[in-house]
Amino acid sequence: MAVLSPRRLATEVSQKPLVRDTLAGRRKRSGWLWLLEHTLARDVRVVDQHIREGRFQRGLALIAGLSAVLGGLEVTLQHYRGSYSQRVMYSPVFLSPLVLLAGVWGFFSRRVARTLLPISSLLLLGDGALGFIFHVRGIARKPGGWRIPIFNVIMGPPIFAPLLLGISGFLGVIAAMLRREDDPPRVKAAGLPGQRPAWLGLLPRGITREGVILEHHVREGRFQKVLAAATGVSAILNGVEALYPHYKNDFTYKVQWTPILLAPIVAFAGFGAVASKRIARTLLPLTSALAVLNGAIGAFYHLRGVVRRPGGLKHSFYNTVYGPPLFAPLLFAATGFLGLLASLLRRAD
Repeated sequence: MAVLSPRRLATEVSQKPLVRDTLAGRRKRSGWLWLLEHTLARDVRVVDQHIREGRFQRGLALIAGLSAVLGGLEVTLQHYRGSYSQRVMYSPVFLSPLVLLAGVWGFFSRRVARTLLPISSLLLLGDGALGFIFHVRGIARKPGGWRIPIFNVIMGPPIFAPLLLGISGFLGVIAAMLRREDDPPRVKAAGLPGQRPAWLGLLPRGITREGVILEHHVREGRFQKVLAAATGVSAILNGVEALYPHYKNDFTYKVQWTPILLAPIVAFAGFGAVASKRIARTLLPLTSALAVLNGAIGAFYHLRGVVRRPGGLKHSFYNTVYGPPLFAPLLFAATGFLGLLASLLRRAD
């Protein structure tokens, strides 16, 4: 009996029908997997390039609109608890869909993204500041007022919730100053004014120059410090907002501690990214990704809490209104999104 060499043996085995078909199937699957991986890698590179060059107006406009409607739904439910005792409580209910409309429309229209989107976003930002004043006044009007702050802050209106709604307005303003994804990758030389949005003309003369400089940096994708600082502020606000409702629930589940412990870490990464480029490239995206994940987990637990209330889905509206705030964890996820976006941008210096 002749002894076959290892190469000859492998060749004869590979020619058998079953083995040949199996190998062909593997090569075919490998080709599809390679194509999928290659396509995803290419898309990721394109998105990263667009963000670094400030060419992602359409995507951010859509995200700002979706973020506004989520925050608006949460405000609608919370103000329904308060029976809309004051007419000003209707303002975010109407402004949030307006930002959604401007964001979706701005995705398709350059003109809307440069006109209606910033105007509606600034209105939402102003309404958030006004809501903060009314919530502070609501706490002061409770029995004992600010003399017993812990009890009244916990049991009163959520003090920082209106400011968190302003995140959507902030994203809308930034989106209005960006360039479109299909714009040329190169911008005009520094110091040469480009096409300015009409709403910048409404600013007072004292801050017009700063607004033009900020717009120039945003259009080039060089506003990492601004967005990193906004991430830090938003993380602090989210941490405080998560603290007192979870405290009210006596921290029944250990997972309720996670946003409270994670928020100061995200805030440290956000403020640290202002001073350090290394932190902006390492710690900030890591902590921001954890914030996005934590927000998604929190949304799941809040949804489960609504379902587990007496009556469950049979009384879905009542349990959604008086159960755990359904969309509040997604605001923490929005903070994580800000941090991830900041980590991909360039710095002005």
